[in-house]
Amino acid sequence: MKVPVSWLREFADLPDDAAEVGRRLGACGFAVDGLEGDVLDLDVTANRPDGLSVYGLAREAAAAFGVPLKPAPGTTALARKPAGHEKLPVSIGDAGCGRYVLALADVQVAPSPVWLADRLAAAGVRPINNVVDVTNYVMLETGQPLHAFDAAHLGGPEIRVRRARPGETLETLDGQARQLEETMLVIADRERPVALAGLMGGATSEVSRETRRIALESAWFRPTVVRAASKRLGLKTEASARFERGADLDAPARAAARALELLDDIGAGRAAGPLVDVQPLAVERRTVTLRTDRLARLLGDTVPAADVERILGALGFLPRAAAGGWDVTVPSWRVDVSREADLIEEVGRHWGFDRIPATFPALRAMPRPSAPPVLRARVLRRVLCGAGLQEAVTFTFIEDAAAAPFAAEADRVAILNPISEKFGVLRPSLLPGLLDSLVYSRHRESADVRLFEIGTAFVRAGEQARAGWVLTGSRGSHWSGEAGPVTFADARGVAELLAATFGVALAVTPADDLPWFARGRAARLAIGGRPAGWIGELPSAYVEARGLGPSDRVFAGEIDLAVLAPDGAPTARAIEPLPRFPSIVRDLSILVDERLPAASVRDTIRSHAPATLVGVREFDRYQGKGVPGGQISLSVRLTFRAPDRTLTDSEVQQAVDAIVAALARDHGAVLRGTAGPGTAE
Repeated sequence: MKVPVSWLREFADLPDDAAEVGRRLGACGFAVDGLEGDVLDLDVTANRPDGLSVYGLAREAAAAFGVPLKPAPGTTALARKPAGHEKLPVSIGDAGCGRYVLALADVQVAPSPVWLADRLAAAGVRPINNVVDVTNYVMLETGQPLHAFDAAHLGGPEIRVRRARPGETLETLDGQARQLEETMLVIADRERPVALAGLMGGATSEVSRETRRIALESAWFRPTVVRAASKRLGLKTEASARFERGADLDAPARAAARALELLDDIGAGRAAGPLVDVQPLAVERRTVTLRTDRLARLLGDTVPAADVERILGALGFLPRAAAGGWDVTVPSWRVDVSREADLIEEVGRHWGFDRIPATFPALRAMPRPSAPPVLRARVLRRVLCGAGLQEAVTFTFIEDAAAAPFAAEADRVAILNPISEKFGVLRPSLLPGLLDSLVYSRHRESADVRLFEIGTAFVRAGEQARAGWVLTGSRGSHWSGEAGPVTFADARGVAELLAATFGVALAVTPADDLPWFARGRAARLAIGGRPAGWIGELPSAYVEARGLGPSDRVFAGEIDLAVLAPDGAPTARAIEPLPRFPSIVRDLSILVDERLPAASVRDTIRSHAPATLVGVREFDRYQGKGVPGGQISLSVRLTFRAPDRTLTDSEVQQAVDAIVAALARDHGAVLRGTAGPGTAE
């Protein structure tokens, strides 16, 4: 709400410094969204309808600065009896209206005085004419919406508050013809509806230059009734914003008297008769008990009794001393206060939350251990971040086109009422969202992107907790000595890292039936014979469709966490002591078919080596001069060590001979050379 500080100062002796006033109001819970000259732009929360008025904010500011507050606008005018005896009959036929105040006034419609028009404009309201401007001015000042009808256009003339009848329509002030429903509350004359209760008046009774007499309405409507009609019609107004939150049942008569007083002050009109006040709903005077010990416990600080009474009294509450605390009468405009905790919040706001000491509560019991999925996710994040990947958090809802490669249409879970086509289905995989995040980073000049996400994928068969990763750009340092771009091996390396972390054996088999990966560049993952996920290169067409260039290559993987780590975090593993005996290294260079996977070579070596083989690592791959066509030269470093003695050269040589024989038999490998005599390290 926009409010000039000069307007606030009409009701309390506040500083001229608007910034200081805004700071104090901000400390009380009214966030300052902006300050322009003398005008504060305050963010009023939905539970504080009293804050949608100048007087309500002046009350808060007066309490914050500790200065007296002047009487509410219209209080004096209400005590005076207006001249004249003319009035319209008013009947309330529905419980949606708890009070209806009506007064007649003779008016001369003209432009408003400059001061009035300027103050409305500063508060964000467009000036129209002196009569309408007075109703808007009083609404901003008191928080009570008002409406003026041209009395000459009221049939009867009389006012009836009732529900709309079947087939009734109303052209509202915004020029739209609206079809009314029986659930909607209307203000009607004897013949037809003339206004939507709490929302907007009708065009047929609009105040114009020819208007000579008005019927001034000031009423209270039930919040749920106004809210339902507003939602049904898609109509939101300043009046509905106040009625929906809960208006003050005690305010209509005072606001009407203030409007008549203001019309008289600016020479726009004069009352033609007394206020007609029909009030079927009595004003509720709630009393809430506030206990001293509860205040200290919930607030975390001891507030002196005198300060409690001062704060509550300044905000309009009536605290009366009682055993162990106070019985507090809640003012009618504080519809948000109904329990002891609400009163404690009021005290805390003006006592100052910054004055409450920061202390930790006493720990009376051991905290409960984290759930296994939480521990598992914690380990995954630590391992993947340590491997150089960055975590991404993407939307669970994605567009259908992005999900299509990962699940058939019958398996995709569609959203019944999506907010847009880009959020039409639940993701069947983490990879579409990760790819979009990768594209976002690439478009911001980040050449090397390595992302992972831990989340849930959805298909009609059920949900799966998964970890997914995408890689593009340079791979960084590598055993070959060349940086180069990321490859399939890097995506596989992430999967193997996760398997090693959780102490499981990972099987990787080529797969050509994964439509979301490029043909010939994909593999399935399995753990203990159970399908666990996949790795591969995303197709260039799919990558380009998501926003990358034709030369960009993206490798990705996804793994089922229920298969990887069904029990949550990995179990503790014993730390092996540093070896007491030296190791012996042998380097082998063999000629093998260029299509032979390196994993097959490793498997053969391990299956035909003794237990003393503790390490197998490829360190060179050569293809070119001196190597027959269709073959490669693969160099492998073998490390041998015994836990209880120093190995001899003859033992190591026997193991190497057995390995070479197995490679020749199983893969047709030809030995190019070995390292010299065994070397202890």
